Amino acid sequence: MKTEPLRITDFKDIDFFKRGKVRDVYDLKDKLLIVSTDRISCFDVVLPTCIPHKGEVLTKLSLFWFEYTKSVVPNHLITADVNKYPQPLLKYKDILNGRSMLVKKARSLPVECIVRGYLSGSGWKEYQKSQSICGIKLPSGLKESDKLPEPIFTPSTKEDEGHDINVTQEHIEKEIGRDITEKLKEISLALYKKANSYAESHGIIIADTKFEFGLSDNKIILIDEILTPDSSRFWPMDGYKSGGPQMSFDKQFVRDYLETLDWDKTPPAPELPQEIADQTSKKYLKMIELFLKA
Repeated sequence: MKTEPLRITDFKDIDFFKRGKVRDVYDLKDKLLIVSTDRISCFDVVLPTCIPHKGEVLTKLSLFWFEYTKSVVPNHLITADVNKYPQPLLKYKDILNGRSMLVKKARSLPVECIVRGYLSGSGWKEYQKSQSICGIKLPSGLKESDKLPEPIFTPSTKEDEGHDINVTQEHIEKEIGRDITEKLKEISLALYKKANSYAESHGIIIADTKFEFGLSDNKIILIDEILTPDSSRFWPMDGYKSGGPQMSFDKQFVRDYLETLDWDKTPPAPELPQEIADQTSKKYLKMIELFLKA
């Protein structure tokens, strides 16, 4: 893997589409080029510090999960083989190799489809206040990191800037319609259950994760990324103990560090110490080792 972190791309001769918190996207007329950089965002703010190898890890894991879950729902992947990219992209082969993919164009649906199997993060905070998450009533007496009786669908808004907001399923139904919301819920829960079963067989708990979907030829397809340390909480099974925070293989490590600072979670974000960036990189790389081993 390359050692120099990639913060941003600037391919002048290719039509630029948009720059997300982590990905740079280019418009190739009938398809999109997605490049995963080494940027990291926490609390929906992009940090000034890059995480070495992060974009490569996100790409490799997403490619694995796209293949593993395609029986549940089709996805937007066309190819990640740079040698099969259109000719104008080949001059950027060294940058694109291992951290990019060509994907189908789709109309993105304005919802983050979050599935929670365990009580953590913003879900735990909300439960403490209301004994519910996104309007779903939960049993009393649950502790932080407890396994939920059943995985639950807890959507949020999808904001281009600022913080995504946890909302009820009914809120999403008003935005995009009841039928499609129910379908997204069904697909999201099926994806989570299939993936968590695989993860547990490799010693990992998927505490929660988010999926994004779009419409292509009027059919729902999975887009963006899937089951990466950016979009999921991964806990080692052998260290799991409910009643408090867990050791994790995701960006919770960075969030925990940022919580110790006097920062109000609005831009500009503080720099990360090199030690925190390197430790985070190791956690991301560990997920490839754990998930992709035989």
